[in-house]
Amino acid sequence: MKNTFFKTTAASLALITTLFAATSCASASASSETESAGAAAESAKNYSIINVSYDPTRELYAAYNEAFKKHWESEHDSTVEITQSHGGSGKQALEVANGNPADVVTLALEYDVNSVRDAGLIEPGWVSEFPLDSSPYTSTIVFLVRKGNPKNILDWGDIARDDVGVITPNPKTSGGARWNYLAAWAWAQKEYGNDEAKVIDYIKKVYANVLVLDSGARGSTNSFVENKQGDVLLAWENEAFLSLKEYPDDYEIVTPSISILAQPSVAIVDKVVDKNGTREVATEYLNYLYSEEAQRIAGENFYRPSNEKVLAEFADVFDLNINLVTINDFGGWDEAFEKHFADGGLFDQIYEQD
Repeated sequence: MKNTFFKTTAASLALITTLFAATSCASASASSETESAGAAAESAKNYSIINVSYDPTRELYAAYNEAFKKHWESEHDSTVEITQSHGGSGKQALEVANGNPADVVTLALEYDVNSVRDAGLIEPGWVSEFPLDSSPYTSTIVFLVRKGNPKNILDWGDIARDDVGVITPNPKTSGGARWNYLAAWAWAQKEYGNDEAKVIDYIKKVYANVLVLDSGARGSTNSFVENKQGDVLLAWENEAFLSLKEYPDDYEIVTPSISILAQPSVAIVDKVVDKNGTREVATEYLNYLYSEEAQRIAGENFYRPSNEKVLAEFADVFDLNINLVTINDFGGWDEAFEKHFADGGLFDQIYEQD
């Protein structure tokens, strides 16, 4: 009886030990799986970035952001959400410099990006970070007139006539307005043989005809198209085409004899992406603008693709033979800004109100 008791007890203890070991192994395995799942979940990040852009890119980035999200998510174990901000380019640059936490800026011109750089948020040399001076698409300046062109506005000289009401944004806040101004100046330089006094007199006449100076290009488009103000809108080419697409029976585009190569610029806001841990996704966001898919999206939204192959696909849309000056003809943006748009510069002198 005694031996039987000890044998039974020993067997019971062996069974308990086996069950405990099995339970411990199962528990360790479950714990390991939980930790692995947690690590996987941690590596599958959900990114969020902010793109601060200028007025007329709303439609472009609405389409591009959807394409980029699919591209990113197909190649990474993570998702990305993009928040957009639009307004006059100079005003947008100022807001980023003052704390708007943009991961990237896609502004109307190099000078506006430089103002964010000068605030210490973008590293020097940004213009060389992406191809073609960090300008993935271009545009130019054209005239949008009412159907039938009742005022017979054919070139820059016509917008200085006394009977013409002009709509253009304010060069103090709008990048597109600066391109407008410089394109008009380039025409006048040729017309008046570089006689600056005559050029200035011409520019004064143009701005005397301006009915309202909106803060951004989209506001000016609304003044002309929605509010029916003025006889001619000095417009980004893409804005003019969008208006024509929406109201084909109401407007037409006039291409002047001389215009300017407008180069919107893109850049990573280094201080923000390093703080947010978004440098990789922000870099890919701007890089992908040069892909064929994105270049076609640009063309479909009436921006000129920088990819020559894709640009050729839109030869029936854009006048590819237009005579374009460049910002280099004005000594670059720093020189052009100081002469024309800085406080006390020529624009301030020209647009003095009586």
